[in-house]
Amino acid sequence: MQKLPSWFRKKIPANTNYSFVKDTLAELNLNTVCKEAKCPNVGDCYSCGRATFMILGDVCTRNCRFCGVNNVGTGLKPVPKDIAEPKRIKQAVEKLKLKYVVITSVTRDDLDDGGAGLFAEVVRQIKSLNNETKVEVLVPDFQGDERAIKIVIDSKPDVFNHNLETIPRLYDIARRQADFEQSLSVLETARSFDKTIITKSGMMLGLGEKKEEVIEVLRKLRDVDCDIVTLGQYLKPLPNALDVDRYVTPEEFAEYENIGLELGFKRVFSGPLVRSSYNAEEIYSNCRDGLNPSRNGDRW
Repeated sequence: MQKLPSWFRKKIPANTNYSFVKDTLAELNLNTVCKEAKCPNVGDCYSCGRATFMILGDVCTRNCRFCGVNNVGTGLKPVPKDIAEPKRIKQAVEKLKLKYVVITSVTRDDLDDGGAGLFAEVVRQIKSLNNETKVEVLVPDFQGDERAIKIVIDSKPDVFNHNLETIPRLYDIARRQADFEQSLSVLETARSFDKTIITKSGMMLGLGEKKEEVIEVLRKLRDVDCDIVTLGQYLKPLPNALDVDRYVTPEEFAEYENIGLELGFKRVFSGPLVRSSYNAEEIYSNCRDGLNPSRNGDRW
């Protein structure tokens, strides 16, 4: 087993915000990808009063080998759709005083719309609070169903995010129940339904990809007019998950950032601890302002 490089060492923050977020989520019976996916940034986000809400339960109908979320492969079953969940998320947004909200979900291939209707209702509930709160949706592929994508787009999220996760060659290893071209088409379809929406995607590095393969995926994302891309290091979340092939250095991540900006992305967030929803508010703000924070002396 490879030794974790020094740049991953982080102190676990402990303050009143952390406890307040944790208690609020427990009180309202809400899941977060921060906790369920074992994100290394959970301490940072909770301590800043933030969390990425994960709707539609905590059991995924797929068994991706990079993921730490519960799945049906372990013998668990997805919970019935909870129609009260959007209102509880609205309550949490109010209580936590969030101005930018990220909503994601497990994949629910067992539902007719893949959960798109619940995504849309969450967006509407949050938007009913005021006109200032921004919402980013990080959606599954909905099996490529354009009707499901349109349901989400019609609810008017500010950012539409769908992660490609890795290069096409590694899909059979990491995402056996997914298809690279289908995932790419999700972003293209979203753009076709709303020319003004910001689209976003992300990849994990360190699974065995080559530099030229990463660059080719970045090019394909730009071909479908994707605005923002996030690149982070894969970390093994469970004993039976895929092993880390190698740890990508901060210098390599910086190089990918430069390449992405040269290709025309509005924003590239690239680093070992980068995750798709990490610092999403700052990414959105700088995208709107035409800035790349790391180009302005502010690298997270």
